[in-house]
Amino acid sequence: MSEIRNPLLWESGEQKINWVKNNMPLLRGIEAEFTQTRPFEGMRIALSIHLEAKTAYLCRVLAAGGAEMYITGSNPLSTQDDIAAALVHGGLNVFAWHDATEEEYLAHTRRVIEIAPHFIIDDGGDLVNLIHTEYPHLLENVIGGCEETTTGILRLKAMAKEGKLQFPMMLVNDADCKHLFDNRYGTGQSVWDGINRTTNLIVAGKNVVVAGYGWCGKGTAMRAKGLGANVIVTEIDPVKAIEAVMDGFDVMKMEDAAKIGDFFVTVTGCDKVITENSFVHMKDGAILCNAGHFDVEVDMACLRKIAVSSAPARNNIIGYTLANGNTLYVIAEGRLVNLAAGDGHPAEIMDMSFAIQALSAEYLIRNHGSVTEKLITVPRAVDQAVAWRKLESMGISIDTLTDEQARYLAGWEG
Repeated sequence: MSEIRNPLLWESGEQKINWVKNNMPLLRGIEAEFTQTRPFEGMRIALSIHLEAKTAYLCRVLAAGGAEMYITGSNPLSTQDDIAAALVHGGLNVFAWHDATEEEYLAHTRRVIEIAPHFIIDDGGDLVNLIHTEYPHLLENVIGGCEETTTGILRLKAMAKEGKLQFPMMLVNDADCKHLFDNRYGTGQSVWDGINRTTNLIVAGKNVVVAGYGWCGKGTAMRAKGLGANVIVTEIDPVKAIEAVMDGFDVMKMEDAAKIGDFFVTVTGCDKVITENSFVHMKDGAILCNAGHFDVEVDMACLRKIAVSSAPARNNIIGYTLANGNTLYVIAEGRLVNLAAGDGHPAEIMDMSFAIQALSAEYLIRNHGSVTEKLITVPRAVDQAVAWRKLESMGISIDTLTDEQARYLAGWEG
């Protein structure tokens, strides 16, 4: 039971999955454990994450734990058809293909909900939203789920605040071994991988505007600086703005940054971050892209409306010419640049993030019935276990507290 573009592409997908597997030692270890313990035996898991090789390996690890997997992509442009084919060839259920229309994407999302999942692994909140709004009769089947992204967690918190969230969700993105590494080092590298391979332009000496200085923004700005750019940060949070200044970056309003930027990267999780007020002041040749989850940060509807013409400038780049004669270039239609124009985060980084996913799912399943909260912080023990596994995989040993030191830290009498 699958809907994919071309089953014959499986060998190429298998090659990609084997490559990342060789570079994901944490997941390999968890796969071996799950094969023995089978924590998801008899359970249907609905998963919506960017459908590329690292996600595919996570799916196989969960299947090794006994799960019946139903898989879709969380972004039409990040789905790789050969990866989907490899998963189907291996016996998993996939409903996704690259460059799906909005209607096709929604239909695929519905297919993984209609199987009445026991557990949901989400990236951006689409599955959770859909089951609550269109399939409320299936809510009683759901034990819980995990959410991968900042954007998804914001949606979950809004649902919980209104009393709408009907089952517990593990806030995977908030785990230290997720956001400190995935969001910072993963996004930082993969954003520039996507920009560089798509544009083939130099970054050194250019003005790079990074909208948002959360963990993803920090990583994006840090890597731009490493490439020789002059980095400008825009923010709405005064504390983060001060942090950006003290990290050595210029900070200003977007309307001012628009006049001098060469590259623009939005990393906020909000919408309409770059709008007409900025477009009309940008240089001829300015390049725009988005690294936030949804394609709403660069206001593409507005840009298409005010452009007098548009045309492909290069594979995955469209130029929009404005009434003033300037042409602005947008990468990957304003969708996630690191996945819609690249291969996403490095395998070693996603090894940590997906280890958190797998162990968090196992935790919720094993503690079903005793978990009463709707928003669950990843247990410290899970976070620490992933950190210890990562250090071991790197061949690094660190000190531990002596009993005397532990007593000192726990005491108060000097």
